[in-house]
Amino acid sequence: AGQVPVGADQVPHVEMTRELARRFNHLFGRDEGFEKAADEAVKKLGRKNGKLYRELRRSYVEQGSEESLSRAQSLVASQGNLSMGDRDRLLGYAEGSGKIILPEPKALLTENPVMPGLDGQKMSKSYNNTISLREDPDSVTKKVRTMTTDPARVKRTDPGDPKKCPVFDLHKIYSNPATQAWITEGCMSAGIGCLDCKGPLIEAILQEQQPMRERALQFEESPDLVRSIIA
Repeated sequence: AGQVPVGADQVPHVEMTRELARRFNHLFGRDEGFEKAADEAVKKLGRKNGKLYRELRRSYVEQGSEESLSRAQSLVASQGNLSMGDRDRLLGYAEGSGKIILPEPKALLTENPVMPGLDGQKMSKSYNNTISLREDPDSVTKKVRTMTTDPARVKRTDPGDPKKCPVFDLHKIYSNPATQAWITEGCMSAGIGCLDCKGPLIEAILQEQQPMRERALQFEESPDLVRSIIA
């Protein structure tokens, strides 16, 4: 896979597979005469593109320019006159290695790489701070309504800071910018209470979970349907 969706804490695992791919390509992608074959493949790019390819390769190998590597890869991909072998050879040569047999996967992170839990820590069963995908709506409501908030808001009239509130961390994932702005203004001015803040979050979570619960229900109520699928 070119991109692997993972959490931030799983990035080192992806990097491990990248290193394995590099090692494999280095050992088995450099057949005898690779350098000469790569040089012949560069000539097939034409004088102008061949010169550009060499400059981009040098920039990446000597200076580590990711932009140069990306441009070199795009240049190779745009050449319709290359055989598959030459294309793989040039892609590997651009990275200073052999022919690419195993592509190096890249970690694909979301805007919020870690899902916050009910207590502000990373959501995990180990911390007992999770909301299950098909959790009962009443349970979801109870969990969110009892979440801790900014300790500074002792009284309803005390202003708070959304940056110190675990509830707002979940709003960043579930709520649109307008709702987040309303909550920020209301919290910092004490214009809204914590339960007012939690209401839209509960609605957003339940709305996301509803199709999951409905789809699961049809399988729970129809064992024969499940058997027909896995048969």
